[in-house]
Amino acid sequence: MICVSTRGKAPAVSFREAVVAGLAPDGGLYVPRTLPRLSDAWWQRQRGRVFQDVAVAIAEEITGDEIDRGVLSSLIRDALNFPVPIVKLDDRLSVVELFHGPTFAFKDFGARTLARLMAHLNQGGDPLTVLVATSGDTGGAVAHAFFGVPSTRVVVLYPEGQVSEVQEAQFTTLGGNVTAIAVRGSFDDCQRLAKEAFSDRALSSRVRLTSANSISLGRLLPQSFYYAYAALQSNEPPMISVPSGNFGNLAAGVMAWKLGAPIATFSAPTTINDTVPRFLASGRVDPRPSVPTLANAMDVGNPSNLERLQWLFGGDVAAMRRLISSTAHSDDEVRRAIAELHHRFDYVADPHTAIAFLGTRHDQRRTLFLSTAHPAKFREVVEPVVKETVQLPAGLADTLMRPKVALHIDPHMAELAELL
Repeated sequence: MICVSTRGKAPAVSFREAVVAGLAPDGGLYVPRTLPRLSDAWWQRQRGRVFQDVAVAIAEEITGDEIDRGVLSSLIRDALNFPVPIVKLDDRLSVVELFHGPTFAFKDFGARTLARLMAHLNQGGDPLTVLVATSGDTGGAVAHAFFGVPSTRVVVLYPEGQVSEVQEAQFTTLGGNVTAIAVRGSFDDCQRLAKEAFSDRALSSRVRLTSANSISLGRLLPQSFYYAYAALQSNEPPMISVPSGNFGNLAAGVMAWKLGAPIATFSAPTTINDTVPRFLASGRVDPRPSVPTLANAMDVGNPSNLERLQWLFGGDVAAMRRLISSTAHSDDEVRRAIAELHHRFDYVADPHTAIAFLGTRHDQRRTLFLSTAHPAKFREVVEPVVKETVQLPAGLADTLMRPKVALHIDPHMAELAELL
């Protein structure tokens, strides 16, 4: 696979190089120069296969001969060793549960695969610093995925006081090669700092940095696997509703669609941080400072993957509109959606899943919506609505018992550079 920058001012690189680099040197995001359009016959052969088999088959088509197929298969099967249940709610609606990995969030798919890719590709190389900005679940998934990986340290930037108690515990209690940094600001500040660090030549001459955010192509491509698998379980191409903040998850879905996965359209509902709904309406990118909401992992005012989406569509906004719809939803709507799911279907959902459910309103075809986090990670929101206790899985309960350790900085690049 040949990878290029969305900004077109950096040399083309191999998939291996793109994975290790994270961000392109011109500040753009790496994308595959071309994605193979797999035939209908190829997709038909995947029907009835288990998730891990589908994931390996797609990975082999994407990477070609860059990674030994035996190594690639073992790597993916080890990373994605958990189920992907699809729960049927009624004849039209089903929910794809993506929270059955070790940190109980969909970020486990990309983070665990990326960690194993990095370990394989960087054997004998200089030590790596994985710098990641998180608005919630990414930090825990990346920290756990890279915890204990030789010659690697993880630095997690997160907005102080703006992630849930469980989310914070998942990346501040590990220690070892994981360092948590609470930034006195918003997620947008954290993401800006990470991008500035990757672009800082003086810093990169002293510290070998790489990314595990959704700006990393190596983290994004594995997320395309569950779109393909879920679509294959349907008798007709479904609409898929994707709760969207930084829009990396949606970009992964679009890549699956470009590969030929039988997907009809996407819904990309957001919180009131509505940069993408406004972009689709006007054709203009007009980022605004993010506003905290109940669905904190989606509180992004300047979503970096909008640039990747624009590249995937060749800048054709009309083409994007034909495939993607996007609506913005308030906290009150989220609470009502949690209540409706519980009342109608006896299904307990976290705020992000509730927004995915809200994104199914405008389409009457066969519809899948993504459940991206275990509701126990947001007990403080969910329990008052459903009026019952949400039991903590043992892994989360153990995490909450450990002491939290974090460094604190203002949102200034000089402070981050000194710390790194």
